[in-house]
Amino acid sequence: MYKYGKESKAKLETCHPDLQDIFNELVKVMDVTILEGHRGQILQDLYFSQGKSKVKWPNGKHNKKPSKAVDSAPYPIDWKDEKRFIYMAGIIKGIAHMKGIKIRQGIDWNGDNLFNESWFDAPHTELV
Repeated sequence: MYKYGKESKAKLETCHPDLQDIFNELVKVMDVTILEGHRGQILQDLYFSQGKSKVKWPNGKHNKKPSKAVDSAPYPIDWKDEKRFIYMAGIIKGIAHMKGIKIRQGIDWNGDNLFNESWFDAPHTELV
């Protein structure tokens, strides 16, 4: 069984309990790192100005306390291995479904189970 490192645990603790529940199950299945939970104004404004986020502060789900969004990646991270991110997203979706937690993911914003989004944000999972 895998487990989170100190930094990943700290980031996950900034997230809503439902997200913590999902991601604590996920790490039992695959090695994962938590990239980000709560995001403050300075970072949100920076990401928006760089085009890495579509929303300004304080409108992002990462901007809530506790955060209603989490960014994660399969560990070790290989940004070119899209298939591992999609595999991880499928596991996350299954765990959330089994727990009755409604989520939306950055690989399928509209929830049609197709990877046809114009904004592909593989690490992102948020509560609906």
